[in-house]
Parts: sequence; C-alpha cells; structure tokens
Amino acid sequence: MPPRSLGHRAPLLWLVLPYMAGLAAAHTGFQLPIWLSLALALPALALAAMAAGRWPVAWAVAVCATLLLAGNAHYQLQRARLPAWRELPPREAQLNLRVERTFVPTDAKRISGLATVTQTEPHLRDLLGQRLYFSLNLRPAEAAPLRSTELTVIGVLTLLPEHPPAESFERYLADAGMNFQLKRGRVLETVRPASTYYQFCARAAARFKAALSVGIADKRPALAGLLSAMMLGETNELSDEQHTLFMQSGTMHLFAISGLNIGVIALALQALLLLLRLPASVRLAVSLGLLWLFVDITGASSSAVRAFIMAAFLQAAFVLRQPANPLAALVGSAWVVLLIAPQQLFSASFQMSYGIVAALLLLGLPMGEAWLARWTPFRTLPKITWVWWQRWFDVVWHGTATALAIGLATTLVSFVTGIEFFQLLTPGGLLANLVLIPLAMLVTLAGFASLLCGLAGLGSLCALFNHAAALVLWAIESLVRLSVQVPGAHLPAQFTAPWIGPATLTVLLAALLYGYGSRWAWRRGGWLPPFAIVTLALIFGVSFG
Repeated sequence: MPPRSLGHRAPLLWLVLPYMAGLAAAHTGFQLPIWLSLALALPALALAAMAAGRWPVAWAVAVCATLLLAGNAHYQLQRARLPAWRELPPREAQLNLRVERTFVPTDAKRISGLATVTQTEPHLRDLLGQRLYFSLNLRPAEAAPLRSTELTVIGVLTLLPEHPPAESFERYLADAGMNFQLKRGRVLETVRPASTYYQFCARAAARFKAALSVGIADKRPALAGLLSAMMLGETNELSDEQHTLFMQSGTMHLFAISGLNIGVIALALQALLLLLRLPASVRLAVSLGLLWLFVDITGASSSAVRAFIMAAFLQAAFVLRQPANPLAALVGSAWVVLLIAPQQLFSASFQMSYGIVAALLLLGLPMGEAWLARWTPFRTLPKITWVWWQRWFDVVWHGTATALAIGLATTLVSFVTGIEFFQLLTPGGLLANLVLIPLAMLVTLAGFASLLCGLAGLGSLCALFNHAAALVLWAIESLVRLSVQVPGAHLPAQFTAPWIGPATLTVLLAALLYGYGSRWAWRRGGWLPPFAIVTLALIFGVSFG
C-alpha cells in the first residue's frame, strides 16, 4: 500500500513555479521591458483560456508563459530603479518617513528599521513611496519610534548597489526590494504618532516580556533571555556565545518566530477554543484573529507572517471539510506571500523555511511511512495481545523512524542554504534537531501558558511555567554545548561560485517534486536523486575551511 502522505495535489504549482522563474530571471538580469512582458502575456493568457479543457499541452505552455512574463514584470515594478539614480551621490536629505518595522536596538542611543518615504524635498520627489532602511541617532531620553509613526528626519541618503555582495546586509535590503538607505540620521519632528493599534501592540509586547521574566530573570537571566528569544523572536537577548553555539549546531531557527512556534501556538489555541464548544466557523475566526495578534505583537517578521498564512490555509481546510492537504497549504501560502512581496523569494528566511517544509512533505513523510511499511515490530501478532513493553517499543520505533526520515530530508535543504547564506556546514544539526525540536515545542507550550497567565494577572503560575521552560532550555543549551564539541559537527564552507547554491537548491526542488509525482518509484530513481544531487554539490562545488 502506498504511503498516505503521497498523492496530495497542489494545482497552484502551475502558477507558482513559472511565476518564481520569472522573478528569478529578472533578479539575475534577464529583464524584458515591462510593456513587452505585458504585451506578450495578454495573448498567452487568451490562448490559455481557449485551450483550457481541450488542448492540455497548449494550456500548460500558455499558463507557464503568462506567469513567467508576469513574474518578470512584477519584479521590475517592485524594484524599479530610475537610470538617473545611478548618478546620485551620497547626500544629506530631509525626508518624511512612515516607520514599518524597527530592529531590536543593540545601542540605546541608536534605532534602525525599515520605512516608507511619504514626503521629500522637491528635487527628490522620485523617492515618494520608496521603502528604505534608516539608522537614526536618538537624543537623550528620546523614545524609539513605534510602527506607523511618521517622522521628519535628516541624514545621509545613499543608493544601494543593484547587486550587492551575497553575504552583506545591503544584499538583505536589496532582496527586500529597497533601493536606498538613510544613515547617520536624526529626528527633526514627529509628524504623526503611532496609531492606537500599534501603541497597544507595543504595550502588549512589553507585558509579554515581563510575564516571561517572572521568577527567572533575577536568578537565571541567561535562560530568561533564551525564553524571550524563543517566544518573542528577540534574538538580541542571546549572548554572543549563545548565538555562536546555536549557529554552529544548526539550531538557530529555534529562535525565529516561524512555523514551529506558530504551529504549536495555533494548536494550543484550537485546543482551548474546543473547550468552549464554539461553532467551527467562529472557532476559525477567533483562533486566526488571536494568532495574527500574537504575530503582530511580536513584530510581524516575514517568517511569522508566512507561518500564519500557512496555518490559516490548513485551518480553513478543516472548517470547509476539505481533506487535510499540507502541500496545497504550503503552495497557497507561498503564492500569497510572493504576490504581496515578490522580493521575499531571494531572502534566506523564505528559501530556508519553504525549502525545509517542502522537503519534509515531499520526501520526509513518504520515506518515513515507507520505512514503517517495510518493517513494523510484532506485525504478525494481533495488537490486542501485545504487552506493555511491546506497545512502548512500537511507539518509539514509529516516532524514531518518522523523525529520522524527516531529519534526513530537511538536512538536504539546510546543508545547501547553510553554506549559501552562512558559509557553514552543520552535519551535527541532524541529530541535534531530532532531539531539540520536541524540546523546543515543550518550551513554546510552557511559554504560551505563561503568557496567558500573565494576561490574567496570575504571577505565581507565570513563575511556575517559566521555571518549567527554563529547565528545558537549560537541557537544550547543555545538549548544544556538547554537540558542537563533536569533531566534524560544524565546518566552515562556501560554494566555489555564487551560482552553485541557488542552482543546487533549484535542482533539488525539481527532484523532490518529480520524485513525489512518481510516488518515489524505484524504476524512476526512488529516493536516491535528492541525496545524489546534494552529495555531488558538496563534493564538486564546495570548498571547506
């Protein structure tokens, strides 16, 4: 019998994959004029409409061509760079900025973040509506601006390179669709304070942080910092040593508000709402509303928003009584994200999160089920006759086989992206994540319970749950310290050419989709192609040390 995880359909792949190809082509410099892209896309769309249901091959070609051209044009619209900007030297400029996001400060005298230009001097009107990075010096006792605050600032305006170095912060900004940065700035005036909603979010974030500190901040400040980092995404709470440890062990993802955290909190919210016996549609609306509020209070990072969209797709499928299809939810969330912010395709966060989840669904789960089908303990004995140790052995074997298969599959992506974005290969991350991810889920549950108790004013229960979370975090940190001491657990590495990383990831994704579509049949290569692709890339495309 084929694994149950096979056979899921994701029709949106016909839209997402060519659209991504169009974005990638424009990103690498293969850009058609926007008017030409639209002129070619319209007849292709008309052909797709005529061929639908009658000529499948013509329909597929027309749809792919339409989305390829649309992606190429959308990229250029999102990161339009006027030719005149190339001659624009760094200059002092006075701008009105609407703050979209602030980064956690490392210096109390300075604040940085992302903003949209709302007003400029006459000679800089081309910048209206542009998003940019800002870095502002704060006066003594001046509070950092909240999201949605509109400021008049003055500083040094600089054009970002069109293709910055791969490992630079400027590359992160460019991949986020930005063309400018304003540094060495200062605030001249607050034009409009933050909205009531974002003031509420700021107060809630401070209250969350206070709740997670009850009982442990004074005695165990390092563990309190780990808990705040895991629950609120405040990685500045990690010491330099902790940051290095978790990076070298391949477990830094535990401290990003992403699929792991959002998934655990979504399940916890559903469990609580089930106790109230609300109708399914009301439960969906309430749970998604509360989940989004948590995402927004913690800063609405890109990874958290993506995880929320995927959770919304999955929960909506249950309410609409559709078969649970995580693959369709993954593709649907990617489609929504790329329509809103196409530049996210080139960010490390997007590629790692979607790549790892895709490997989990396309390879990890089917491979784990195939292992279990090949050998199951005590298969010839009726379960009703099993004694206690046989039942426990069966549970342990099922959990171990599934976790190992998922770990092997996701490690393929983490190897490639780890080298591409962090110049680090972490073979020890496989075993570390097998142990630490379940422990991190326990920490998230305890932290969520602490937040609820903090909102209810139950300080003693906050302390109880915080101590429970701190105990597990102590175990996590201890295991990480041991794992990085194992020879070969982490190795400095880099691709010998910049194109090898993206090319390997693209070919790997194609192999995963092909293998899943062919049900991993051995006559078509079975489980081997994805592992062979990554192995060849490591042997011939990576320099170590």
